[in-house]
Amino acid sequence: MKDRAVRKSLIAPYIDGLLEEKHANGYSYESEELVLNRFDTYCIEKKLETPEITRAFLGDWMERSETEGSFNHGKRISCVRQLLIYMATCGINVYIPHDFCHFKRVMPHIFEAEELISFFSEVDSYFPPDNRPAYQHRLANEYRLLFRWYLCCGLRNAEAAGILTENVDFETGTLTILDSKGNKDRLVYLPDDLLESTRQYYSYLTDALGKESKWFFPGMNPEKFLPNTTVDSVFTRFWNKTPYANCSNKPTVHDFRFSYVVSRMNLWAEAGVDLQVMMPYLSRYLGHKSTNETFYYYYLVKEAYKTIEKKDTIADDVIPEVPSYE
Repeated sequence: MKDRAVRKSLIAPYIDGLLEEKHANGYSYESEELVLNRFDTYCIEKKLETPEITRAFLGDWMERSETEGSFNHGKRISCVRQLLIYMATCGINVYIPHDFCHFKRVMPHIFEAEELISFFSEVDSYFPPDNRPAYQHRLANEYRLLFRWYLCCGLRNAEAAGILTENVDFETGTLTILDSKGNKDRLVYLPDDLLESTRQYYSYLTDALGKESKWFFPGMNPEKFLPNTTVDSVFTRFWNKTPYANCSNKPTVHDFRFSYVVSRMNLWAEAGVDLQVMMPYLSRYLGHKSTNETFYYYYLVKEAYKTIEKKDTIADDVIPEVPSYE
């Protein structure tokens, strides 16, 4: 097992917090952690006396060394920029560099209504040929519900794909997410229309398997749940069939979660609801350890994208009244 680096600067707790957030969201972040360890050493050598990092303090870090390529230079600065954004969401007054080089940062993709409608049209219209194995027909039906769970509930990939049937309550319309990232067990409520779709789906699944299933989304082998990697590749396959396949910022399954957070915050803001009051509820719903992690999502995208403004309209277009699983 790899030994954990001992970070000793004043900003070490914030580095730990950022890494925990990234790991909780499924990122290995190993190479980035090495960069952050170097920055921790930089802060010690520069005798940082306050976590309120200034532009002047970053001066030497921003310089490109003679032996450093543009990609590594950009990545090194980008990693620290992510840390500074995280610190800002924690209430620390820090300088956040902008336009520091030509290195392109990967930003979340916030789905537009047209993109979602097109994506779910591809998902819903996919039917394997009749001569394909029976499990492929079953999986096609699983994908139709699974991706709607991601969109409407803000779940992480593994939380939905790996959920046990016993943790889906059809009476209360709740999902019990156990042993989630950060050890945050929680309840997630399904919207009424999605709950009805969920009931219809499980009735189909039981008939298809001829028995009750341990896993709510069983994989090719029904004794195992649907792997994350399969969900990722299937998402990409459907996305690549849409007119938006060649967009500059390719989305992933996790971007459903980003879009959910931004959408929810915007709806509250437009309704005049105090975000500070509502954030603890949203944070708990998402399984975040603190509201800072939830604000961090929003901070990443608020200046880069036009956010979703009409979630109810989108839901009407992508959630069928009661899907047929025949």
